[in-house]
Amino acid sequence: MKYDFNKEVNRKHNDSAKWDEIGKNFISKDLLPMWVADMDFETAPEILEAMQKKLNQKIFGYVSRPDSYYESAANWTKRRYGYDINPKTLIHAPGVVPSISLILRLFSNENDKILIQSPVYYPFSNIIEKNNRKLVVNLLKEQNGKYFIDFEDFQKKCEDPDLKWFILCNPHNPVGRVWTRRELERMGEICLKNNVRVIADEIWRDLVYKDYKYIPFASLSKEIEDITITCFAATKTFNIAGLQASFVSFPRQEELIKFDNELGVLDIKRNNPFSLVAIEAAFNKGEPWLNELLDYLQSNLDFLIEYFEKNIPKVKVIKPEGTYLVWLDFRSLGLNNADLSILLQKEGKIALDDGFWFGENGGGFERINIACPRYLLEDGLKRIKKAVDSIK
Repeated sequence: MKYDFNKEVNRKHNDSAKWDEIGKNFISKDLLPMWVADMDFETAPEILEAMQKKLNQKIFGYVSRPDSYYESAANWTKRRYGYDINPKTLIHAPGVVPSISLILRLFSNENDKILIQSPVYYPFSNIIEKNNRKLVVNLLKEQNGKYFIDFEDFQKKCEDPDLKWFILCNPHNPVGRVWTRRELERMGEICLKNNVRVIADEIWRDLVYKDYKYIPFASLSKEIEDITITCFAATKTFNIAGLQASFVSFPRQEELIKFDNELGVLDIKRNNPFSLVAIEAAFNKGEPWLNELLDYLQSNLDFLIEYFEKNIPKVKVIKPEGTYLVWLDFRSLGLNNADLSILLQKEGKIALDDGFWFGENGGGFERINIACPRYLLEDGLKRIKKAVDSIK
């Protein structure tokens, strides 16, 4: 391999939220952080080289964004996924979460109903409720270690005339599903029939395991593309989330203009100097690094599955099809949410994302981040084993 993903890293005291905010979010500071969804790998050297070149210029004024910035994102989407996206439909935004929040604020009204599929990334519900919209939940169904969409319930929820938007997570965080073409088409057909617009959070699109295929929701048809606003980024893929850069694709030009104007009102339209060059380098030169990363993540996943089967059989692994997050089922231990969380922190000295954060049907689960060198993953799994073994 050209890139070393086994390299030892030390992120303590480098202002890392994942490592340095442990004491704010958990019971003590001495836990192993395997919660926040960023990677404990060095960023691709091709990206670092572009950032170093910018650093060497020694001046960091306001940034003028070239057309090549958007073209790099469009070319990447075409090259890897066969979706010919028009660069003129793209706009830069500081992140997917603020983009979704702003979309709801601009293109829905207070008390409109917004649909999500639980368990799902918890900022979704926070965004909806804090914007004074009404949260509607389509509970995913878990069967034999895999999650499926309850389409009967999904259709019923979409038939409500007060339901205006559906937030799709594909690939799905935290359950790891990469929705199939048929699943996506069924959701799209129901949304079209009931005049429900779609916000597609596709930030995990590049992180899909072998034998599975990510399909851009907006690529299904021109009709579905027209009702969909897609959010994506290079930041999860290349471990540069701290650079605060993402893309939003608006098929309707009038909505792009309105969104752009609002970014202007907030004065957050520009990139910083480093995100500009980093994103272009990622899309133009980062593919070899990503391909090796995917192989490494697959080996980490295989290691984790085997470890649980041999050493912690009471805990069931929901095998992900995408993302570097793994959804772990602790329900057989018979603990309530608080006791499970404290057990892992106190006895295992490990910080995971508690399942109940992701919705009412996330109780009894925990989410672990496996995007780290093997020595850290092995340490984390041993800590989970110690915690489970401590139960009398």
